[in-house]
Order: sequence, then structure tokens, then C-alpha cells
Amino acid sequence: MSKTAQDVIKLIKDEGIQIVDTRFTDLFGGWQHYSLPASRLTEDMISEGLGFDGSSIKGFQVINESDMLMLPDPATAFVDPTLKVPTLVITCDIIDPLERRPYSRDPRNVAKKAEAYLKSTGIADTAYFGPEAEFFLFSDVRFSQGANHGYYFVDSPEAVWNTGAEVPGGNKGYRIRHKEGYFPVPPTDTLQDIRSEMILKMADVGIDIELHHHEVATAGQCEIDMKFDSLLSMADKLQKYKYIVRQVARAHGLSATFMPKPLFGDNGSGMHCHQSIWKDGDPLFFDETQYALLSKTAQYYIGGILKHAPALLGLCAPTTNSYRRLVPGFEAPINLVYSQRNRSAAIRIPTYSSSPKSRRIEFRAPDPMANPYLAFAAMLMAGLDGIQNRIAPPPPLDVDIYELTPEEKGEIRGTPGSLTEALDALEADNDFLLKGGVFTPDLIEAFVDAKRKEAVSIALRPHPYEFMMYYDA
Repeated sequence: MSKTAQDVIKLIKDEGIQIVDTRFTDLFGGWQHYSLPASRLTEDMISEGLGFDGSSIKGFQVINESDMLMLPDPATAFVDPTLKVPTLVITCDIIDPLERRPYSRDPRNVAKKAEAYLKSTGIADTAYFGPEAEFFLFSDVRFSQGANHGYYFVDSPEAVWNTGAEVPGGNKGYRIRHKEGYFPVPPTDTLQDIRSEMILKMADVGIDIELHHHEVATAGQCEIDMKFDSLLSMADKLQKYKYIVRQVARAHGLSATFMPKPLFGDNGSGMHCHQSIWKDGDPLFFDETQYALLSKTAQYYIGGILKHAPALLGLCAPTTNSYRRLVPGFEAPINLVYSQRNRSAAIRIPTYSSSPKSRRIEFRAPDPMANPYLAFAAMLMAGLDGIQNRIAPPPPLDVDIYELTPEEKGEIRGTPGSLTEALDALEADNDFLLKGGVFTPDLIEAFVDAKRKEAVSIALRPHPYEFMMYYDA
């Protein structure tokens, strides 16, 4: 990887690069960009920044303060493995052109500040994250919304509803039944080669991959697992991950979506986030004398995550669709408890290895619509608050939660039932995010305001199923 502006210029010459693509992440996790001829890029441009209109980016600047600068980070430069024209991509930070200070609403800046705050506490010096971002691959996607209509339609050759479809050359009958998509081999799993191509291209851009497989749902649900990395580096990698998934899917005539719940009656897509903190090269979450080999530090970290979980989900499950997945009674991780094996618990402790280095927690409620820079930073800040204030979590719950009595279930806190509830919690509980200036009030306010408008947009529109239930009532 390139480390300096001079290295970037040399890479452009060595690789025959024709286009330089400068990218940054907006407040809601979208990757934005513009491109310039590689011959125009100079070392001065890399060090001084490139201008753009911040008022045209949702959640950023007002029109009378629109000028912003993208400051390329040479260490992030990579050759795009999905484009025909040789293109070098550089991830950028956002700065104010007048004061040349990091922009408070730049998500990447928030992640940097979270890492700096961790070190300043003396508790640890590194936070590792390993997100499992699930996604769907569809062969046909259609949707429309107007004053007098509203519908969506998605399709996949793998889906069980295509067992009776008339197909040129004949229907071969290999379909995935609802909730039976976990681990079938080809030909039932039709996406093996596509996922393999995805991970090879991910490797080309510096992403270490552990494995890939088909996921539970009937229609093209997939998972690719990246090897854990430090907070900022992993957030950068997740942006590349999503981009490559979408690009490779499109090249094969498919469409990728990270929506948490695009299908009714089958599993949704989550983003289970494995995390741990280390100091001086040593893991801090291991203690062989404690439950699940978890140190007191880890337990307090869990306590912080669980205490602040409703507020966290405003950032970690940030869409109205997120709460189609987080529904009680459907094995969703909606119970704010922790457990070694119970996958309906919000936090699971993986038990595959007893190595101190593998001791970590897995927060299961987030989904891949989250902005990774904000989500990872927020989870770290919640965990640190737990450690700083010695917040003990509820006792671990290893029983089948669905077998508990109503009275026992009533004692278990749950995740918010809607995006509005999560945003209410985020507004009421954000002091832990403001420590060290990691998050700022203006960022939280801008984020919440935009997300409330999304919730209102859904509330104003009739739902197609309401016609099924009420039209002739």
C-alpha cells in the first residue's frame, strides 16, 4: 500500500493508471466520489486537498457554507479491480477549507477520534472489529411508489417460489426452501463462483478474507467474513467490501442489497460485530477463571453495550427496515442479555476457541446499513463507558429464552421496536458518545433529523398489506 503522496504518484506511473478516483463517506455511510485524469494529480493536490460542494451531500453543509475539501489519505490508495479503465482509488478525509480542521460530520474523522480517545484513557491502545455483513443477490428488482400505488418485487433463480417456473431449457428443480439456505453445496448454491470472485477481488485491495458461504434465506443470501482489524482500518475495508460486492454482482447480471429485511417470512441480513480491545499487544478480554473466559474488563464492556444499546441502534440499525428484522418471537437478537451460545441474545460469546487472543464479544443487533465509521466508534464508546463506570451486565442467560415464562421474559430488556424509538433513545442518551469530542452534538442532531424524516416518509404512506387486511372491512 502507498504511504506518501510521492508513493501515489509513483504507483500511478508504475501501474499505467489513467484515472484517479477520490472517495469519501457521507454521514449515512454512502461512498461518494469524483474522478480526474491521473495526469492532473500532483503531490501538492494530495497535500492541499480537492474542493467539492458540501451542500449537495445529504447531512453535510448548508448552501452558504458549501465549500469543503477532500484530503486524500495516501495510505488508502488501491487499484480498483472492478473497472475497465485503469483507476486508482484514494479514500479521503473531509476538512474545512478556511480553518483546515477536520470536519465534525466526517464519519472517518469520528473513527479517528475514537481510536485516539481509546489511547487517551489508558485502558487500551487498540480496538479490533470483525463485522459479518450479510447481503442478498437478486436477479430482478422492481419497486415503485406513487400517490395511487406502492409495490416491490424481487426475484432469484434459487428461490423456492421458482420451483414451478417455466424456464428456457427446462426447470432443473434445485431451489432453496425457506430458512434452508445455510451451507448447501452447488448446484443448489448457485452463487459459489460469484462469491469466490468477490473475495479474490477483495484480496486484491488488501482485505484479508476468512471464508464465504450461502446464508439461511431462500433467495441469494450470502456472507463473506473478513479477518478482524483495527477500528478505522476495518471501517475502510467494509466500504471497499460493499463496493466490490455490488460491482461483481452487477457484472454477473445480479443486484446486491444490504437491506436488513428485503423478504417476508425468511431470515434478514445482520452485521454481527465481533470486537475486543488490546494493550501493548496483549488481549484484555480473557480470564480463564470467569464465565465464558471473559475478564472483568470484558464484562464491563458488555455492560456498557447493553446499557446504551437502544441509543446505539439509532446508529447501528439506522433504517426503518432494520426493525422488520429486530422483531420479538423470530429468533432475532432483540434480548439485551449476553450468552455463550444463545443467538437470540444481543451479545454472544463465541466459544470456538479458548485462546486468549480469540476472546471477544459479538454484538448481534447491528445491520449492514450502518455507517461503519460511526457504528464502530459508537460501540467502542459504549464499551469504554461500561469499563470506566464498572457497569455490570445482567447475569448471562444460557437457557432457551423462548421457553421462559411470561414473567421471566418480562424481566429482560429488549431492543427498540422502531427506528423512531431508537432515535428517541439516541437523543436522550448520548453523553457517552460526546466524551473526548469523538461525536459532536451537531453531528448527532443532523443524523437524527435526517433519520426522523425517513421514519415520517414511511408513516405517511399506505402499506400494500393494509389493503389485504382492511380494504373490505
